[in-house]
Amino acid sequence: MDNKELWQQILLKLNGIVRHDQFITWFADTAVLRIDEETLVVGVPTQFAHSWLEKNYGTAILECAQEVVPQLTQVSFVVDAGLANKDDSRTISLDEVTPSSKKIRKLPKKQEIKVTGDTTSVIFNSKYTLNNFIVGKHNRLVHAACMAVASNPGAQWNPLFIYGGVGLGKTHLLQGTGRAILRNFRDKAIVYFTAERFLNEVVDAIKKYNAQDFKSRYRSVDCLIVDDIQLLADKDRTQEEFFHLFNELYNANKQIIISSDRPPKELAGIEERLKSRFEMGMVAEVHFPDYETRLAILQNKCAQHEALIAPEVLDFIASNVHHSIRELEGVLTQAVAQMNLTSTTPTIRSVGTLLKRLVPTSQPLIGVTDEQIAAQPSVRSADDIISIVADYYRLPSDHIKGGLRKREIMIPRQICMFLIYEILGHSYDTIGDYFSGRNHTTVLHSCNKIKQRLNKDKKLLQDLHALKKEMGM
Repeated sequence: MDNKELWQQILLKLNGIVRHDQFITWFADTAVLRIDEETLVVGVPTQFAHSWLEKNYGTAILECAQEVVPQLTQVSFVVDAGLANKDDSRTISLDEVTPSSKKIRKLPKKQEIKVTGDTTSVIFNSKYTLNNFIVGKHNRLVHAACMAVASNPGAQWNPLFIYGGVGLGKTHLLQGTGRAILRNFRDKAIVYFTAERFLNEVVDAIKKYNAQDFKSRYRSVDCLIVDDIQLLADKDRTQEEFFHLFNELYNANKQIIISSDRPPKELAGIEERLKSRFEMGMVAEVHFPDYETRLAILQNKCAQHEALIAPEVLDFIASNVHHSIRELEGVLTQAVAQMNLTSTTPTIRSVGTLLKRLVPTSQPLIGVTDEQIAAQPSVRSADDIISIVADYYRLPSDHIKGGLRKREIMIPRQICMFLIYEILGHSYDTIGDYFSGRNHTTVLHSCNKIKQRLNKDKKLLQDLHALKKEMGM
């Protein structure tokens, strides 16, 4: 069996366990280049594909490969730009390994759920729930109000008016409350929309002379949820329609939930009769979270991403983002993406660079200076890294480079190999030369071992963070 036939057999097995859209995206223009001892060497067209496949499908590829060649123990990825050439004879057309039933299958969007009521349908983002909303001193009242409304809609806190700055979680609370009502009262018909969409529907109804259909559709719902009501400012005809809709629903004890970027009294361009109705129930502000809540949000997001990030780095992010939860989560998401795609662990310095780019501010960052962010790492060679790691673990450098296989030496040795690969970008063969001529496979195994342990070993993560700090990173 040649390399092409081997890869075809592996792809056939992978296609049974990998989502079709992911399979087409990531396994096109790939090939088995060779088997190096017990390692399957897979060629990929780009560094991006290399990082993604290694992180997300390395284990699956190895397991499928072992079903064909049992003696294989590892998979290694190599970037070969020539594979992107359509005429490259080493690659396989994915049509050859894709059953016809999969070629036409459409996958549902996982991030949304659709619930049909008696009169209309509502789409909520499945990531927004009241249970996963992080509660702190700043938002305890508004969260409690949402929970009360979800358990007994239309009975109290009607209307519920939520206001606060951009990116503080208003949409999360609105959609989370809507989802909770649907979970508690499956027969309820709910409408959720932005004020902009309501405006567009009013205009469309006027153009098509079907205003009565528009009115009857909305006035038969059990719960109306409107996001960003301030967008109706100076839209007199739309405010007129909303005023009558509000009255109809309120008088029928139907729940109304509204959000805005400011309290009712400060809504310029909104009629006074609407503002007074917005204040008839509960008016609750969403504040920017305090430090403890920001840290809890970051820790929660790390759990969702299944990413282990040093506490010092999370503390650094929480201490330096002061405007919105959206910015807070955005910085963390970028840090996790960088970690996954480059196989590096986030440091205060690397996250500081992200913060400078994503959250522009005239204020200096807390915990790091601009000079430290701009400075190059202090390590210039493999010997520099080995020396710092040896000092950290109080071991002679010769022991780390040598052949002793004691656990207290093997782990620092693997860390050295990992850091040399990550920081200096040396090849596995070159790294092996620094450690008594160890071969490519041994170094690859050591680096993979550290990467795997980083996902669950907090002590190792703290050690790496401390070592990188010592190296000026």
